[in-house]
Amino acid sequence: MHLERKELIDYLVGFALVLSMVGIATWRHDYEIILPEIAALTTGMWIYHKRDWVRQPIKIFLAPSGTAVIGFVINLLPLNYPTKVVTTLLLILVLLRGLRSTLAPSFATGLLPIIVNATHWSFIIAIFAFTLILMAGVMVRGLHRGIPAGDPLKVSHMLIFLIAGILWTGLVWLSGNPQMAAIPPVLVVFFEALQQPTYSGKMALKHVVALSGAATIGVVVHLIFASWLLTTLISLPLVFILLAGLRLKLPAAYAFPLLALVLPESMFHHLPLAALLAASFFLGIVFTYKQVVNRIRLAAEND
Repeated sequence: MHLERKELIDYLVGFALVLSMVGIATWRHDYEIILPEIAALTTGMWIYHKRDWVRQPIKIFLAPSGTAVIGFVINLLPLNYPTKVVTTLLLILVLLRGLRSTLAPSFATGLLPIIVNATHWSFIIAIFAFTLILMAGVMVRGLHRGIPAGDPLKVSHMLIFLIAGILWTGLVWLSGNPQMAAIPPVLVVFFEALQQPTYSGKMALKHVVALSGAATIGVVVHLIFASWLLTTLISLPLVFILLAGLRLKLPAAYAFPLLALVLPESMFHHLPLAALLAASFFLGIVFTYKQVVNRIRLAAEND
């Protein structure tokens, strides 16, 4: 993929922000400061300039920070893992609906404290700090100017998302793998795909390859280099190459290498397979749903 000078600078600045986050975590020996979705948010906003992410800068702070607080509090409650995941998903949907936001990475920041069992305030402080930095970057560069406010989250999409989340959680719980209930980058792509008017089988396949490939990169690199900084430094460019080969701009994929750094050991080795299965399940649902909706619409137009 050929990069213009401005694009290259965007990549380098975004890469530097993510590295600084991992560097601070390494210095403080605190994995709760490593926030995988900050890599996705940085890529989507500062590099790809995604219109639906940058259109309302204040919500760059409010949505991810709000969901992070939700997940943090839910994680402290005496509930089993699947119940925590489903409850958090429901409350995130309610919050996004109330904020009139469709900022998909908010699901990842909300689920992360449950996945890593975050219990220290450093997690919340890190979320607040880095989302404020991202918001400031968007505002200073004026990336939001001229972009109209988006529509509120559709109730139909909320229901499909929640039902799919409950089904998946039930399936992995019954299979004896409840830790696979939450794969944040997959849920982010699932949520975004639901918002699209169409979703082809070819795009679904490319997304599955990209997500499972990025997860594999993160795990393999971290197995070779047992260093947070080295893993980040090596794996993020490899994800860029993977996406370039697939001709995709998929910010969520950049979260996987950092997710591999903070996962419990019981989840770490299974991450590539979990990503493949979860992506196939959720994106398959989107593809099927869009096909049915389009056929109904075409039938109505022909009548």
